[in-house]
Amino acid sequence: MALSTPLNRRRFLLGAAALPAVAPAVALARAATDVRIRSVDIGYEDFLYRVPIKFGGRALDRVTLLNVHCVVEGRNGRTATGFGSMPLGNVWSWPAPSMNYDQTLQAMKDLAGRIAALYRGLSEYGHPIDLTTTVEPEYLKAAQELSAKLPDPIPKLCSLVTASPFDAALHDAYGRYHDRSAYQLLGPEFLTHKLDHYLGAEFRGERLNSYIRPTPVEKLPLYHLVGALDPITDSDIRQRVNDGLPETLPEWIRYNGLLRIKIKLAGNDMAWDVNRVVAVHRATAETQQKRGVTGWFCSLDFNEKCHDAGYVLEFIGKLEEADPGALADIQYIEQPTARDLAAHPDFDMHKVSSLKPVVIDESLTGPDALLLAQQLGYSGAALKACKGISQSLLIAALAQKHKLFLCVQDLTCPGASLIESAGLAAHIPGVAAIEANARQFVPVANRGWEKKYPGVFVIKDGYVRCGALKGPGLGFL
Repeated sequence: MALSTPLNRRRFLLGAAALPAVAPAVALARAATDVRIRSVDIGYEDFLYRVPIKFGGRALDRVTLLNVHCVVEGRNGRTATGFGSMPLGNVWSWPAPSMNYDQTLQAMKDLAGRIAALYRGLSEYGHPIDLTTTVEPEYLKAAQELSAKLPDPIPKLCSLVTASPFDAALHDAYGRYHDRSAYQLLGPEFLTHKLDHYLGAEFRGERLNSYIRPTPVEKLPLYHLVGALDPITDSDIRQRVNDGLPETLPEWIRYNGLLRIKIKLAGNDMAWDVNRVVAVHRATAETQQKRGVTGWFCSLDFNEKCHDAGYVLEFIGKLEEADPGALADIQYIEQPTARDLAAHPDFDMHKVSSLKPVVIDESLTGPDALLLAQQLGYSGAALKACKGISQSLLIAALAQKHKLFLCVQDLTCPGASLIESAGLAAHIPGVAAIEANARQFVPVANRGWEKKYPGVFVIKDGYVRCGALKGPGLGFL
C-alpha cells in the first residue's frame, strides 16, 4: 500500500472487517521546520562476494549499491546534504521467471532514474515522511509504466528497495539541517500529523515519537547467517578461501562471539531441512559449550519455499523427534510460504505461531500487509531499512501497538546501508536482534567503515554496538 493511500479502501480476505479510516494526504502539512528538496544525485558501486549466498533456490555472487546524495533547503534558505545507500537486491526483491540478473538490475536502475526525477520535481516543503508519502504513489506508477515493456512486472517490494536510499538520504539531510538525529525529529514540532493520519483511528491522538527511541540502544544481538552453501564443519569444505576470515560455523562463532544463528533452509526437502538444523545446532552447541556460553538461539528461514503451513508443522514435529534441544533453541521462524498472502488465504500460520513466533518478511510492503499477515496468524515482523526508513517507522509503531515480535534484518547491507539498518534497529523498542551479513559475504565493501564504526563492523562478543549512532541525521560520521 502506498503510505498516502487510505487504508479503508481495501478489505481483507477471510471476511475481515474493513481497515481503519485514514485522512487522505491531500496536501503536506506546513511547519517552520519543514524542508524542500534542492537536488538529488545518484551513483552506483559494484562488488563481488567472497563466497556466494544461496536463497530462494538461487546463488548470488555480487551486489550493486545504489548511492544517493540529497540536498534540502529550509524556508530560511539554509541547506544541508544527506546520504543514503542500499544494495539493489534484485534476486531477493524480484524473482522474475522470464528475466535474468542483468535485466532485472537494469530495470531497477531505470526505475531509480525515474525516482530521482520525481524527488527532484517535488517543490513542496515538508517532513521526510510526508515528502516520501507524496512521492511513493508516483514511483509505484513509474514502476508500472516500466513494467509495460518488460516480460515480468516490477513488484512493489522491488520498487520499495529501489526507493529506499532516496528516503534514507532525505531523512539524513533533514537531521543534518536541524543538527539532530533524524530519530529525534518525529514529535509535533517536526512531524505535524498524528499517527491516525497514517495508520487509522486506533492511533487517534498518538504521535510517532512515542513509539521510537530518541537515542539508540547501546547494543543488539547479531544474527549470523548460515546459508545453504555455507560449510558447517571442516569436512564440508571442498576448497578453502584462505582470505583470513572464518570459513566454518565454529570458526565464525569464536571469531565474532556469536549468540544468534540464522539457518537458511530449502523449504521443499524435509529430510535436508531437518538434518541441516540438527547439524547446525550440534556444531553450535559443541562450540558454545567449549566457550562456556549459554543463552544462544537460532532462527529458521525457509525462503518462502514451503507449500503450506502443514510443511512447517511437520518439520517441527520431525525436528523435535530428531533433536528436542534444537527445537527449544529456535527463537523465531521467518516467512515460510509464498509472499503473495492475498492470493493465498489458506496459508494460515496460527498453529505454527502457537509454537514459535512467525515473522512476515517478503510480504511486508506496507501497514495493510502487516494487518493481513496478522489475520493469517503471523505473530511478528522483520523490519528492513531496504523498504524505507519512513515506512519502517510507521510499521514499527503498528507492530508495537499489536504487541508483535520484532527483529531487523538486512539485505546483506555493507557500509552506509548497514549504518541505516543498525540505526533503525537501535531506535525501535522491542527489536530482538539484527542481521549484518556483509561481513561474511562482501567484507570488501565494508573497508574504511570499520575504523569509523568499530562497534558496528567489528564484532567480538556477538553484539552490534549501536550507541554511537546518535546523529546528526542517520548517524554517518
